[in-house]
Amino acid sequence: SRAITTRSARARSLSCVMRCSVLALCATSAAALQVGPSAFQAARTVAKGSLSRAVSGASQAALAAVFAAALVSPDAAQALSKDTYNSLTYDQIKGTGLANKCADVVVGTGSIKIDGKLNKFDELCIEPKEFFVIETKTDKKGNAVTEQIVGKMMTRQTYTLTGIDGELSTDGGKLILKEKDGIDYAATTIQTPGGERVPFLFTVKGLVAKGTDSTIQPGLKLAGDYVVPSYRTGLFLDPKGRGTTTGYDMAVALPALQAGGDDALFKENNKKFEVLSGKTELTVTGVDASTGDFGGTFVSTQASDTDMGSKEPKTILLKGSWTAHIPGIDE
Repeated sequence: SRAITTRSARARSLSCVMRCSVLALCATSAAALQVGPSAFQAARTVAKGSLSRAVSGASQAALAAVFAAALVSPDAAQALSKDTYNSLTYDQIKGTGLANKCADVVVGTGSIKIDGKLNKFDELCIEPKEFFVIETKTDKKGNAVTEQIVGKMMTRQTYTLTGIDGELSTDGGKLILKEKDGIDYAATTIQTPGGERVPFLFTVKGLVAKGTDSTIQPGLKLAGDYVVPSYRTGLFLDPKGRGTTTGYDMAVALPALQAGGDDALFKENNKKFEVLSGKTELTVTGVDASTGDFGGTFVSTQASDTDMGSKEPKTILLKGSWTAHIPGIDE
């Protein structure tokens, strides 16, 4: 009886300590989110130390459960400077979602003249933050009405484009930006309020954007077109085993197709790799002439997936931020 009473008292004491520690950790994390992930990392380290001391008698399993419930994801944090981002280690980034984020757009009103050795860019990072499906409907009067339907991101933290490089030049007093290489595509899926899921390949492949000026400075706009490859590749097979380079030519158990065909199923059977198009406009809002960093906001429209030619593509509208760097200035 005495042993049972002692164990019960210890359990109640440990439960109380853990609840208090969770509340303290949540408060610390919430406060840190107001000033960004750098403060968040520091606060998390301090909170971990405090919690470890508070529950030194608890088991490792109980401690892990406390952290799982209490730590707030830094996904909600707003500030992430380039210096802070570059100073983070693999272990600090792993599992936090920060690998899917671009550094904050540089704050500055400087300017960079493109000439001589300053004819390339690298570290281009494009992070979409708002997603819409553009649909055209007909109202009661028979007029076509365009509607932007908000999309909810269904893809995990893998939809940001990063590590992109390319060339910079001028033509007729206008800046020309040409994308060459990098992680320039990401398979992405969003969901509309009605529950429909719309897959698309977020990309800027082959982007050639022409500017409104020859100098990189706040207010500069770069607009151009890019190609949107097929969401699926040649080796993909649909649920009935049909594909482009492999698989069945038609769905099994449909012998009628061999005796004249069925136009209603032609698109489903005739798989093809479609290359569509997209447009983007990059607006420069900040330039740091001493480091060569610049960035701003972007708006893009592109085609969605067509299920290898069997469906009509929808128009996807994306809005977000981007950053880039010109090598050579800070060397």
